[in-house]
Amino acid sequence: MSSGGVVARIEQDSPAALSGLRPDDRIVAVDTHELADVLDWQWHSEGNEIVVDIARGDESLTLSMTRELGEGWGIEFEAALFDGVRTCRNACAFCFMTQLPKGLRRSLYVRDDDFRLSFLQGNFVSLTNLSDADASRIIEQALTPLYFSLHAVNPDVRDRLVCAGEDRALERADQLLDAGIELHVQIVLVPGVNDAEQLMSSLTWLAEREGILSVGVVPLGFTGHQGAFDRSYEQPKDAAAVIDQVTPWHLAMRAAYGTGWVYLADEFYLSARRPLPPARDYDGFPQYENGIGLVRSFVDALAESAGELAAARTALADVGSTAVVVTGALFAPVLRDALGAAVPEAITSPPTGAGVRVLAVGNRFFGGNLSVTGLLTAEDIVKAIRADAGGSGAVGPTGSVTYLVPDVILNADGLTLDEVDVATLAELSGQRLRLVSSNARGLVEGLSALANPSG
Repeated sequence: MSSGGVVARIEQDSPAALSGLRPDDRIVAVDTHELADVLDWQWHSEGNEIVVDIARGDESLTLSMTRELGEGWGIEFEAALFDGVRTCRNACAFCFMTQLPKGLRRSLYVRDDDFRLSFLQGNFVSLTNLSDADASRIIEQALTPLYFSLHAVNPDVRDRLVCAGEDRALERADQLLDAGIELHVQIVLVPGVNDAEQLMSSLTWLAEREGILSVGVVPLGFTGHQGAFDRSYEQPKDAAAVIDQVTPWHLAMRAAYGTGWVYLADEFYLSARRPLPPARDYDGFPQYENGIGLVRSFVDALAESAGELAAARTALADVGSTAVVVTGALFAPVLRDALGAAVPEAITSPPTGAGVRVLAVGNRFFGGNLSVTGLLTAEDIVKAIRADAGGSGAVGPTGSVTYLVPDVILNADGLTLDEVDVATLAELSGQRLRLVSSNARGLVEGLSALANPSG
């Protein structure tokens, strides 16, 4: 029998509470259907009268539950997956998890390839680890849309990149699409492997199929703890070549269907030193969590807060204080330009000038071509802040320096990738730190709070 799902919380006076269900009970089955995850629970408990089998300590109990039409059961589970995460059996040449240094927390090395997390959280899956039963369940329960890592359609290229024991991913994709399951697709682009003509073949294959909602093309990311890769699309000419290849597809699909359909990761535009597309070209940002459109969204939101930024900068200058915004090396120039555009002269060049500065932090811990803020470790941040503070220090006789650290560097437990919390980060850096939300609104609120501490 399935282990079932552990109940974390129950709403007061809810159908679950009135039935006698308690927190820490384990719901094993609904109407004799064993539960593997919260999706099973939602599917089999859709009626208004159900019978649940539960495990309470060493006891096995059966409870009847009833609810009114449209009423929820009032149950929150400890985890969405009751039987654990399904891991990937592929040996993808560019798998990020295999490029990590030793000694990090164990969860970072888990290579999930779970279609349930694809539906619930937008995780991209290869479809190579999908069984016949999995495919049937996806179709029966209408788990749509899913997020599919395609990478290439050429069999030889797929063998080189995906390295699956049994590669039926394209067949699976067609099976799901034919059954009405829609897909968001990802292509991780590897120089000289699946770009150029191979990318054209992949886009053609996708364009011929109904139900492909969007295609995101992202560049290979690699650490310094591997020897297979030493370049991606960091050079302007390489990034520009991808933009020039994909843009005609984007324009043609928009002309034909009213949507751009294929979108490039922000890194391509930043590396090529080309303007970012306007927000309307992202069609609602369908691949925002895949790093596509984040910069455009941030820049536009910051521009909308120009008045608040100006007021905060003026207030900081009046008291001789400086806010130093910590960010990754890739985004630092963009942030400087965005702040400068929103508030002219908001970035002060002299290290002892009051106002706002941006501190670019390089990723020496992971190395390779990683330069995004979310992968910064406490080790690198501390080194960068110490070096910066050694050159700037306090500003003026009553002034001070505060480093604004974005919360994207922390996990749900409030720890960095090298397991340091914010209090320890501040202690190690020897400076005043303030955690802010990593979006534009969070930055503006952080600056305003520094400028008006009593407000």
